[in-house]
Amino acid sequence: MAKGKKKLEVIHLVCEETGDYNYTIRRKTGGEKLRLKKFSPRLRRHTLHVEKKK
Repeated sequence: MAKGKKKLEVIHLVCEETGDYNYTIRRKTGGEKLRLKKFSPRLRRHTLHVEKKK
């Protein structure tokens, strides 16, 4: 018996301060929007990044 493929979506993490698309991740569909503290190369410090679908 073959397993079905999991539904994944590609999302981008956008810096709230600069608006740059710094990270791309794949995750399961549904759920809440991600809000993570990640490194922003332009500002050279950790800032809040939010999920945005392209």
